[in-house]
Amino acid sequence: MTLLVLIYVLIFIIFALIAYAVMQIKLAGINVKDFWSFIEANQILDKLYEFSKKYEKLTPQQQVVYLLEAEKVFTAFDKIPDIVWEDEFKKYDEVLKKYKEIKIDRWVSNS
Repeated sequence: MTLLVLIYVLIFIIFALIAYAVMQIKLAGINVKDFWSFIEANQILDKLYEFSKKYEKLTPQQQVVYLLEAEKVFTAFDKIPDIVWEDEFKKYDEVLKKYKEIKIDRWVSNS
């Protein structure tokens, strides 16, 4: 019986923490779905950052994939206040620079 009460208390605490987190996200003016997209985009940003550091020249196919993934990251980050992701600004800026470089290279090659 004591074990059952303990389990119920722990489940209640978990739900209370989740509700508190959702409330804090909403009070910050952020949609929960947008925040979840931001978390996923943050993982993609890490991968793109490492990829941009590792490879100077990309094949056209790699460029397209990079551009598409970077646009997803930019869209997700635009929906979140800057103060939330200011720690990731360096990575964001490097990915943005590589994005612009690829866009310019593709524009020049298509002209």
